Amino acid sequence: MTTAAEIIGQRLYDAGCRHAFGIPGGEVLYLMDGLEKAGIQFHLVRHENPGGFMAEGTYHADGAPGILVATIGPGVVNAINVVANAWQDQVPMIFLTGCVDASEAEKYTHQVFDHTKVIEPISKASMVLADGAVDVIIDKAVTIAMSDAPGPVHIDVPIGLAGAETKPTGFPRHNPPAKTAPAPGPDLDAARAAIANAKRPLMIAGVDVLHHDAAAIVEDAARRLSMPVITTYKAKGIIPEDDPLALGGHGLSPKSYKTLKPMIDAADLILLVGYDPIEMRIDWRNAWGTGVDGKMVIEVTGHANRHFVHQSDISFICDVGAGMVALTDGIAADATWPDGDVSTMKDALRANFPRDEEWGPAAVIDAARNVFPRDGFAAVDTGAHRILLSQQWECYAPRTLTQSTGLCTMGCAMPMALGHKIANPDQPVIAFTGDGGLEMIMGELATLRDHQLPVIVIVFVDQSLSLIELKQRANAQENLGVDFGGTDFAAVANVMGGVGVTATNRGDLEDAIKAGLEADTFTLIACPIGRKAYDGRF
Repeated sequence: MTTAAEIIGQRLYDAGCRHAFGIPGGEVLYLMDGLEKAGIQFHLVRHENPGGFMAEGTYHADGAPGILVATIGPGVVNAINVVANAWQDQVPMIFLTGCVDASEAEKYTHQVFDHTKVIEPISKASMVLADGAVDVIIDKAVTIAMSDAPGPVHIDVPIGLAGAETKPTGFPRHNPPAKTAPAPGPDLDAARAAIANAKRPLMIAGVDVLHHDAAAIVEDAARRLSMPVITTYKAKGIIPEDDPLALGGHGLSPKSYKTLKPMIDAADLILLVGYDPIEMRIDWRNAWGTGVDGKMVIEVTGHANRHFVHQSDISFICDVGAGMVALTDGIAADATWPDGDVSTMKDALRANFPRDEEWGPAAVIDAARNVFPRDGFAAVDTGAHRILLSQQWECYAPRTLTQSTGLCTMGCAMPMALGHKIANPDQPVIAFTGDGGLEMIMGELATLRDHQLPVIVIVFVDQSLSLIELKQRANAQENLGVDFGGTDFAAVANVMGGVGVTATNRGDLEDAIKAGLEADTFTLIACPIGRKAYDGRF
């Protein structure tokens, strides 16, 4: 006979999970033990919110749902932000919490409230583990978390049940559905004809390409069709960004939108491939229109359009890879954009985001990209630096840059980088953060120390919440609540068991990154860039 907690651990292990993150509490001790016995390593964090981002980092590394564990009451509500982030960013996550048994809750109130009512609105599902159906509930949770669109699923585990002996039901495990493709018919014929005849086609690709493991199919189609590719931030690297067809990742920079808009308007075909607009700023709302003479908009997506941010002339709800095969198989283009618009656009984008300054945020990004391995993984925090980095930082493969794109929460980059490094220790990992974002989660430097992994953290130091300060100035408002004092981040890193460096020029930064890749602990590199360093940049 096994315990419910051991069944939970085994089913999650069978789903590919190998790591869980959280903070112990008396209500989750059996649960943690069950995870460890199944081969899922439990990692202590300093706060549940960054713990959830570490769990997300493992998902980007190995494709299995991330696991976050929280104890009753304050542990649950500490994780609200990261659960909502997973919901909006389409990150499969299993959120396991301990709860007082139902009979006990009727006569006991300390830290007791209905966890499911709190979590349900910001998750795909919130359920309470039930005796006699433990394995079924875990299988159901994994299935819901991984299905379109992916997201977090919460399971409240009663204290009395977690350590109790019980039997698996033996109920058949869920098998993923077969991949769907567009059905033959007039819509498919019209879409294929439009693709075959397009002279100025443009692809806009998004996160569903990653969910459906369709990057290779999409890249092949873009090459056969000579179709330039714009991606969202999350989908950067679907096609290597030094490729002549790659126009980079976009969505938050007004400057990049204004640069791209003439090409969007000139396109006679727009092919939306796994494109979810949750990442995009308001400019991208109805950016191309439908029913426009001489323009066809075709969408291939994993789930129905309920956002109404854009519309399309023809929409196929299917597996993105299978859909692209059905739409493009046997079609090739000799030449598109005959006036050389694609190379002109690449030049314009690079000119509008110059990288050759002696020192400043663009120089920090450029120097880091020059020495960081092409196949490395990067995470970037929310803030002004993220908008600039997402335009400058070239990705050469999918899932090599991640960030909070839907919720845009701060304090995510360093823990995501750590989680990724734990799950894939052989891949170089770097995190970019602002000083304000880092100070939100400074305690997780201790988590970095404890794992003794060579994660590199670059801090843009300007002693300001720069993105908000820019908006205040745009509104002709005085600075309010955006300025703060300076922290000696290099000294903090050294005290916390890492390697701390302050870099004020490209050479010192590049040397510190090279050394950090070979270190046996984390390296934190503080880069003072001065105030108002982002003016006019994006």
